[in-house]
Amino acid sequence: MNRDVVISGGGPVGLMLACELRLKNVDVLVVERLSEPDTTIKAGAVNLTTAEAFYRRGLLPAVEEVVQQNAKQIEAFLKSRGAGGPKAAIPVGHFAGIMIASGGVHFDDPAFREVGPASRVVVIQQQAVEAVLAARAVELGAEIRRGVEVIGFDAGDDGVTVRLDDGTEVGAAWLVGADGGRSFVRKHAGFEFPGTDPAITGRQALAELTGADALPAGWQHGNGGLYVHGPMPGRMLTVEFDGPPADRTTPVTAEELEESFRRVSGADIRIKKIHSATRFTDNARQASTYRQGRVLLAGDAAHVHSPFGGQGLNLGIGDAVNLGWKLAATIHGTAPDGLLDTYTTERHPIGEWVLEWTRAQVALMRSDVRTKALRQVVTDLLLTDDGATYLAKKLSGVLHRYPIDGEHDLTGRGAPDFAFADGTRLGEHLQDGKALLLDLAENAELRETASGWTDHVTTLTAKCVSDPSLTGVLVRPDGYIAWAREDGTTTGLADSLHRWFGEPA
Repeated sequence: MNRDVVISGGGPVGLMLACELRLKNVDVLVVERLSEPDTTIKAGAVNLTTAEAFYRRGLLPAVEEVVQQNAKQIEAFLKSRGAGGPKAAIPVGHFAGIMIASGGVHFDDPAFREVGPASRVVVIQQQAVEAVLAARAVELGAEIRRGVEVIGFDAGDDGVTVRLDDGTEVGAAWLVGADGGRSFVRKHAGFEFPGTDPAITGRQALAELTGADALPAGWQHGNGGLYVHGPMPGRMLTVEFDGPPADRTTPVTAEELEESFRRVSGADIRIKKIHSATRFTDNARQASTYRQGRVLLAGDAAHVHSPFGGQGLNLGIGDAVNLGWKLAATIHGTAPDGLLDTYTTERHPIGEWVLEWTRAQVALMRSDVRTKALRQVVTDLLLTDDGATYLAKKLSGVLHRYPIDGEHDLTGRGAPDFAFADGTRLGEHLQDGKALLLDLAENAELRETASGWTDHVTTLTAKCVSDPSLTGVLVRPDGYIAWAREDGTTTGLADSLHRWFGEPA
């Protein structure tokens, strides 16, 4: 059977990409080597740009219940450790274990303007995200085949023949590797994967503990590393600067966790039962390009790094949302020249930033006397209101900007969740995955200019009450602004429509 796209990897990134492609009526097969979803403890939160992506696709109701339950558990845990209260209950994040409470953040900063209901989504486990996306992908018509693994493929100019370990072959126009940091697709296709070698061993677990009641909440420096107890009940983490683990595949035992925690914290904790445990390190590498012919990479297959700061899941979801509409247009033959190449152009720099951000955190976690002195300086800076705001903006993703030509300051940025006079907001109008042209000044010339692109662009005539200075805005399917004006003219609009959506019908 021939497919438009085969996605290797059924985690959140592969599933989000499948959802995006199905919104464009692309035939998608997702193959996932695991027979059941992975329950290993992984990411526990998403940033604002990921929450906005969910909101723009109508997924917020499905995740908000989990978010609310998690928030209550965290607040209760922190209060039990004497760290509760309205400012400290849900930190905005951390840098190298330096926790930053939301109380000092200037949320009136222009970068946070009109974030809308997405701001309510913060703490949610990766497994919950995966469950929501899997249900949505199936609802949209994607086929998810579990317990099947890609074991080979031949890529040519016209497509890819994908071999699976169940003995079948699938012909596809495109193959996307979303199969994790040890990606078979990346290795078999021969992508370059430069970067830096690991220096740490991290261990993380959800477990039933005894002897941990006296431990403070949050990140703590210890002997030769750091440790964390919380913010969820039973969650523990250690970081030791003794090189990478000798074997990351063997199961993590209670004895191993107890010994690591004892070495770093000095506490004699005991583990009665492990619910989930994993090892990690700070290997930091990135593919030189995210596309080679008919093969593409997304998520950890394209970039690996330590989990500090929680950027991995967010980075991968951003890849999927950026790639989906571009690949779909290429498949349907409507893409302008070079559209698919902008996937690497736009996403690679953000991946570079994440790698540098995580490397800096590892450097600041060291326990030598000079690093401790530097850490105190950085702590003092981040605990100022300006420092807390800077960290919040970086972690949330609101500072990400794509290199899109345009005069207006909004060009290339994620679109604010504009509020309209009819009571609706921007995110509610993006759920079908089409681009949206906002006619905010009842401009007949603007509507006429866009009339040739109605298959790809919906035009909405409305009054923007949250930013009345704007007269026209073109929002791409991924929620990023491709064109904006405040002077009532359509200067540059036709060029932008050509640039992103090809020739008019």
